[in-house]
Amino acid sequence: MPRDWKASATQHLQESIRVKEATIDACLPELMRICEATTRCFANGNKVLICGNGGSAADAQHLAAEFISTLSTKFPRKALPAIALTTDSSTMTARANDYGFEEIFSRQVEAFGHPGDILISFSTSGNSKNCLRAMEEAKSFGLINIAFAGGNGGKMAEIADYAIVVPSDQTMHIQESHLALYHIYCYIVERQLNPEQAEAELQAQ
Repeated sequence: MPRDWKASATQHLQESIRVKEATIDACLPELMRICEATTRCFANGNKVLICGNGGSAADAQHLAAEFISTLSTKFPRKALPAIALTTDSSTMTARANDYGFEEIFSRQVEAFGHPGDILISFSTSGNSKNCLRAMEEAKSFGLINIAFAGGNGGKMAEIADYAIVVPSDQTMHIQESHLALYHIYCYIVERQLNPEQAEAELQAQ
């Protein structure tokens, strides 16, 4: 009997919805604190560095693009300084070749990080070794550590100043929730930085 793929798709979406509903209580209070910390970071002239592997590398680049460009053309504002540490293949392969893959992000934190900056690390397990090394380096340089993880948060949640831990052990559903959360994150931060524009937007609704 052929498999019912529509039923499989429905089950996937229903589980994704369930995880997102659980995320409301599990993650939104911490996300609000992260928004406040990031707003202060940008307001003080600091920047955000972002890292991750695989799909989480794509999330790092996606979030950096939202901060630099804008979440929506309906809310134009100044660019916000964010760097995805996942994009420079020459730097990453040089460091990995000479010192190992665990060092590809920490070296960039050393190069670009300054006290008051933020390092955001994405890892669904919370245990990616190169992210952990980057977080340790960030801590030593006086950066604020933010982790986006899943499951029990792993070792990253122990190191982080702020940790978003999606209540799921399924990589795909963790990443789906990460995407929704960092869209909200960018939405709030850019409006906190532009309160008059945000108020005008609210009045126009």
